[in-house]
Amino acid sequence: MKYLIIGGVAGGATAAARIRRADEFAEIVLLEKGKYISYANCGLPYYIGGTIAEREKLFVQKPESFGRRFKIDVRVENEAVDIDPSKQMVTIQRADGSSYTEKYDKLLLSPGASAIRPPLKGIDSKGIFSLRNVEDTDRIKAYITSHKVENAVIVGAGFIGLEMAENLHQTGAHVSVVEMGNQVMAPVDFSIASHVHQHLQQKGVSLFLEQSVEGFERKEDKVEVLLKSGQTLSTDMVILSIGVRPRTELAKKAGIVLGETGGIRVDAYLETSVKNIYAVGDAIEYPHPLTGKPYLNFLANPANRQGRIVADNMVFGNITKYEGAIATSIAKVFDLTVASTGLAGKRLKQLGMDYAGSTTHSVSHASYYPDALPLTVKLTFHPETGKLYGAQAVGYEGIDKRIDQIALLIKNGGTIYDLTKVEHTYAPPFSSAKDPIAIAGYVANNIISGAMPVVSWRDVVQADHGKVLLLDTRTPAEYAFGSIEGAVNIPLDDLRDRLDEIPKDKEIYTFCAVGLRGYLAQQILRAHGFTRVKNLSGGYKTYSAAVAPLSDQPGSVPSQISIDMGTQIKNDVKVVRVDACGLQCPGPVMKLKQAIDSIGEGERIEMVATDPGFARDAQAWCNTTGQRLISIADEKGKYTVVIEKGGSQACRTVTSCDSKSKTLIMFSDDLDKALATFVLAGGAAATGHKTTIFFTFWGLNVIKKISKPKVKKDIFGRMFGMMLPSSSLKLHLSKMSMFGIGDKMMRHIMKRKGIDSLETLRQQAINHGVEFIACQMSMDVMGVKREELLDEVTVGGVATYMERAEDANINLFI
Repeated sequence: MKYLIIGGVAGGATAAARIRRADEFAEIVLLEKGKYISYANCGLPYYIGGTIAEREKLFVQKPESFGRRFKIDVRVENEAVDIDPSKQMVTIQRADGSSYTEKYDKLLLSPGASAIRPPLKGIDSKGIFSLRNVEDTDRIKAYITSHKVENAVIVGAGFIGLEMAENLHQTGAHVSVVEMGNQVMAPVDFSIASHVHQHLQQKGVSLFLEQSVEGFERKEDKVEVLLKSGQTLSTDMVILSIGVRPRTELAKKAGIVLGETGGIRVDAYLETSVKNIYAVGDAIEYPHPLTGKPYLNFLANPANRQGRIVADNMVFGNITKYEGAIATSIAKVFDLTVASTGLAGKRLKQLGMDYAGSTTHSVSHASYYPDALPLTVKLTFHPETGKLYGAQAVGYEGIDKRIDQIALLIKNGGTIYDLTKVEHTYAPPFSSAKDPIAIAGYVANNIISGAMPVVSWRDVVQADHGKVLLLDTRTPAEYAFGSIEGAVNIPLDDLRDRLDEIPKDKEIYTFCAVGLRGYLAQQILRAHGFTRVKNLSGGYKTYSAAVAPLSDQPGSVPSQISIDMGTQIKNDVKVVRVDACGLQCPGPVMKLKQAIDSIGEGERIEMVATDPGFARDAQAWCNTTGQRLISIADEKGKYTVVIEKGGSQACRTVTSCDSKSKTLIMFSDDLDKALATFVLAGGAAATGHKTTIFFTFWGLNVIKKISKPKVKKDIFGRMFGMMLPSSSLKLHLSKMSMFGIGDKMMRHIMKRKGIDSLETLRQQAINHGVEFIACQMSMDVMGVKREELLDEVTVGGVATYMERAEDANINLFI
């Protein structure tokens, strides 16, 4: 039996080796148009960037050694140019232009795919490359070696494009990525791609999304990339990564049927429409297992599997059916790993398939074990049966094994319930007792069962704030670092005491950092009669990443900066190292403040955290507190910030420059005056000024607990208790109270406008370190007991106040 194979690499070479193992005496001829039959196609970008130092390591098998080991007639630089199925004959052209024919009993086509090069003006100019094979790689490598490449433009933001962005960046070039779509990495949903957008910008890569290329111009030693928007990018080289198309010219010429997508149509045994001619790899079209629709899959793993199956069918007859591929893929983008399997949400929408989705944020292993890094999982599934349609994950460690597990479940018809049954290996360095895919399964279960109705980040963006209340259940400190516009902040732990602030005539969207506290708040509200409550899937972390503005300016969010080189070179500076890995916002910043408070002026904190937003928050915190940001660096999902404690700032007003404290005397219990007091105090404290509020007489009512313990009082104390407001919730406006109607109207308007309530402002002031002092004399006169006041309040007298006022440059009496 004579087997003729056209094309090597994953499909053809695998089939050839398998045929030999199945039939020791078969005649096998392998034709390859290029010089190489088996090389690491996926490793090409890493050779260009220098990660793979030796070119020889790209070659899995060389023609000579492969031919000798498997007794295969390997003919490189021999291109099949014509097939005559009736004669079972192939015409072959050698490198020198001469040609000959070869007979076969069984023929396998493994021609692969070719890079797309659209007919754009100037596309053949010097310095413009595609990357598909070893020859392309050699040309790019030689150009980088012989030219000074300071800037590079990648056209197309697929897997290869982003891998090239990383590797060109590795050579020292500034990289710009131009992509026609609104996101990078088309196989994943926007919410997952948004994490990649942020990471690319942190690495200094410029992103030009929703931009198409109109053409190129060569000017002296530069390439001008002309964008449809009218913008021009001047660069030293261009890499085209627009996509690939199946190479089907030979098959079409031979009368072999092509499918709807343009690939070679094959049956379940990988046989084409012509008997005894089979096909595998990037060139074939095969039904997708989840949709049944024709599908092209340009991945190495399916090609290898097809090569093994087709070899058995060619040798033994059609005995093994191919199950199809669901497009399981993974890519390294600098320090980030992104992987997907099955069908993403946007693809399901295109297909008109009803689905539900969930997004969960976990960590790569037990959070208490060092270097626990963030890991995000998004699932798509049938909204009733829970059948898994797809999964995507982004993070720094453990992405591959999670997607691999889910991919196997999908290929076997698994459901979200199967995710909770996966028995995984567990030890703190490797996972958590409840693995991220189990958490994803439990959350998806809650969505299907109705226990947790959800909304997506897109739903929140499109929400009508007149009809929807956005309820931020995070702490005031988290809220202070940013929230969804118009959201009302009621911390989860305060929610039961503040239910009267939540309207029942609106739909309520709860959210927290990642979704858990929003879910708990949702359950509390539903138990108390709020029927239209939905939780934001993935929480504020998903929302903020998805709506974050992108900049195409180089280095807009630098990954490594040195702010003050003059102080950086000091060798005798005390440095306190703090590990905040595993903490979510605002944990790292709060820990940073504690650390700064513990050191002296001129000393430094070096803090390491895994929260992606920490670097940005640290810079903003330094700007507002007067600390000196020395450097920011990130590596493999760990963000290191060095901050030097600053000293007193120069005075800008005619006051004592030695005093920057603020004191306020709160003598009133009017709602509007109380609001003004906490706004002023919170603002002063947030900028680093020591702030004290001295509550006296009627002002004591502002700091009473809402739920107070029973205390023993004399007759006068009981009388005052009946006449005075019981807590801040009962305060009235100084004007237009209208028997309490104006008070309620004020709180309602504040809530509609997204303005913090008095109680929230008060808690924020406490969190910012504002000192609350209650006047002992006033308490005695009015019969107010210490137990009735907030736990954070201290009790003092006039001497205490005067001591604070002595150190302050502003004293306000309200």
